Amino acid sequence: MIAKILGLFQSKKEEPTTKKMMQNKNKQEQQRKSVRKGEIGEYKVNIQLDQMPKEYKHLADLLVTNPAAKSGYSQIDHVLLTPYAIFVIETKNYQGEIKGGRDDKQWSVNNRFTMMNPFHQNYGHIEIVRKITNAPREAIVSLISFTRRATFSVDPALRKISSNDLIVYDIELTEFIERKINYIKLTEKKSKFTAEQIDEMYLALKQAHITDPAIRALHTDSLKGNGLAAQKTKGDERAKCASCGKPVPPKVKEYCLANPGRFIGKIYCYDHQK
Repeated sequence: MIAKILGLFQSKKEEPTTKKMMQNKNKQEQQRKSVRKGEIGEYKVNIQLDQMPKEYKHLADLLVTNPAAKSGYSQIDHVLLTPYAIFVIETKNYQGEIKGGRDDKQWSVNNRFTMMNPFHQNYGHIEIVRKITNAPREAIVSLISFTRRATFSVDPALRKISSNDLIVYDIELTEFIERKINYIKLTEKKSKFTAEQIDEMYLALKQAHITDPAIRALHTDSLKGNGLAAQKTKGDERAKCASCGKPVPPKVKEYCLANPGRFIGKIYCYDHQK
């Protein structure tokens, strides 16, 4: 009898622990599935872009130095160089309803949590691609690709082929690229880049690409709020105007570094930006 009573107490004590272990296991399994789906999504995009015409040049998973970024680097999912436009592509793996406008700072997912406006995120990528390739801004198309796990409730203008900011599903990515190129051919009547220019831009991006595993790991850690991000924050606090020595806020520093053509890589306070 005593053994049975002790057995009941032991069962009740172990049940919450077992339940918690099962919950953790399920959570880990969901995370693994999410990562796997993201990898499959990236693979699908890579296959599509690699099958574009031979004169186009495709680069994937670029890591390049970017002083304006918090980590000191920018990781760009895809760049496609064509005679008619440069496509800078950001891929997303969210599930559910995606809501947002072109100018909104934050977008929502299923009305439950927010994400950074992906076009704002891709703007930084575009700026660094411009700096490396010397391409004009009007020649660059910002493309945000979601898997079919998402549904769009976004600004309708972001689906119009006349726009240079486009949101698409991964299965229609090349269709939109082809439609956009045909639109440019129809409206502008000529290409923007020669084959030689495309080769030069491709080489410049390849040379800027960072493959060092240690640096790539540091960049990944910084996105999670680890050491390097903290170091950059401290650096931002110490940033000073090149003319008067006055300390400047992090946003001012980022603005100056994001506009090398105007400030030549230097930082200026509001007064000395004029």
